[in-house]
Amino acid sequence: MKKCCYYLVLCILVFLSVLSCKKSPTTATAPIVITPPPPPADTIANTPIIPPIIYSGYSLLWNDEFNDAGIDGSKWNFETGTGVNGDFGTGQLDRATDRPENAKIQNGVLNSGGGCLAITTRLENFMDRAYTSARLTTAGKGAWAPGTRIEARVWPRDVLYKGQGFAFWMMPAEMPANETYIMWPQGGEIDIMEYVGSIPYDNLGSVHYAWSWENNQYQSWNHGHKGAYYSYDDKQVPVTNPGWGGWPVTAGNASAGSGGFHIYRIDWYSDRMEFAIDDNVYHIHYFNDGAAFNNAPDGQDADAIVTVAGKRVMKSEYSSNHFTQWSPFEHKFFMLFTVGVGGNDNMTYGGAIVPNAIFPCTTFIDWVRVYKRL
Repeated sequence: MKKCCYYLVLCILVFLSVLSCKKSPTTATAPIVITPPPPPADTIANTPIIPPIIYSGYSLLWNDEFNDAGIDGSKWNFETGTGVNGDFGTGQLDRATDRPENAKIQNGVLNSGGGCLAITTRLENFMDRAYTSARLTTAGKGAWAPGTRIEARVWPRDVLYKGQGFAFWMMPAEMPANETYIMWPQGGEIDIMEYVGSIPYDNLGSVHYAWSWENNQYQSWNHGHKGAYYSYDDKQVPVTNPGWGGWPVTAGNASAGSGGFHIYRIDWYSDRMEFAIDDNVYHIHYFNDGAAFNNAPDGQDADAIVTVAGKRVMKSEYSSNHFTQWSPFEHKFFMLFTVGVGGNDNMTYGGAIVPNAIFPCTTFIDWVRVYKRL
């Protein structure tokens, strides 16, 4: 009996051994490789804080390096809503909010010096609009006049399509003593940086003004404008003014404003304003008739492209002093950072938004500084 059991057990073991050896060659599996997700695009850079530039002949008067945990409420206001006529006067489709989704301090931005102010337009249903944005101003908290250098280091990284845009600009903080408001454009406007996706290779630096006082009332015809384009590729005024086209550019294209950080500046003197990008002066606007071309006053708002230090520069004149009631560019202006989504080809500088535009659309401001001329 024991012998039979022994053979039985032996047979079972042999059978199991043979069965275990019958493996199909198709059952072998490759080793599992786990690929970690890439880090977020805006947090891959180590950006140590860099102190403000000290220029010869200037002292630092006011600045924001955007290195704090949040946006400094002692320096900035949020302008929310859609403006007095529902589109900020430029045909925009967005609603400005004070949410962190639209404006926040962001660290780790490539090639920045510490933190950045990130301002973002989004395609989202919010209240009564399909787009959201942010508008930050220093109104009531900071304003400056002649005798200053005003500049910001800006990267409109995602402004790539027609209808997308970013502006670094200034509006009047003062008004005549006998007035309760000052009507645009009697009070003037300064556009240090006006960059749109529909004109990707150029920035526009401008002044806006009125020809006539008109009792401080708005008239549709009463608007003067002197602006010059800056070519990022040539680092001067282009041979011919650009039109819409060439979007979207590739990421990092050095010939486009969206390709990286640049320093946008005005040097504000008592008789003129000089617009520059990365130290390249490209527009000089004189406030008095005849001052730009050393000729007798002729009542004309003259302008011309001239060569200065081997570069094409636009000179223009006679905007601030058309009437005796107010000379806007002799008074204080406050600062604005704004983004927008264009809804009208006729009203919006950069045109209406195109269906293939990509959102979110973020612009980074590394810092903004105001210097006093000594």
